[in-house]
Amino acid sequence: MTDAATDIRTITVEQDFPHPPAKLWRALTQPHLIEEWLMKNDFLPEVGHRFKLRGDWGGVLDCKVLTIEPLRTLSYTWDHAHEDPAFNLRSVVTFTLTPSPTGTLLRVEQSGFRPDQKQALGGAQAGWKKFLEKLEPVAARV
Repeated sequence: MTDAATDIRTITVEQDFPHPPAKLWRALTQPHLIEEWLMKNDFLPEVGHRFKLRGDWGGVLDCKVLTIEPLRTLSYTWDHAHEDPAFNLRSVVTFTLTPSPTGTLLRVEQSGFRPDQKQALGGAQAGWKKFLEKLEPVAARV
C-alpha cells in the first residue's frame, strides 16, 4: 500500500492463530518470548520505553513503544541506521489482535518505506512471514 500524499509504503501480513489473544499478547510483550520468535531485545511494555532489537545478522534496530492497548494493539518504531544514509529505515510496526472464530487474527503492518527502499520493503514482507511462523510454536506453549 502507498500513501499518495507522501509516497510512503506499508506492508501488511496477516495470520490466523489457533490461540486466544492473551497467548499472543504474552508472546508479543514478554522479552524472553520476543527473543524466541523475533530478536534479542530489552523491550518493556510501557509507552515511551526505548529499546533495541538485535538481529542475528549483527544489525541493531532502535525502537520506541508508541501504543499499548492490552490484548488489542501494540506499536513501536523500527529504525535502522545504516552506514549509507540512503539505506536508513525509519518505520513503525503495529500489531493488531482481533478475536476470530478459530482463535486470533494477528495483523502486522510496517509503514515508513520510501519509494527507493524496494529491497527493504520486499525483505520486510518476507521477514514478517518468517517471524510469524516462528511465533506460532511460542504462542502455542505459553
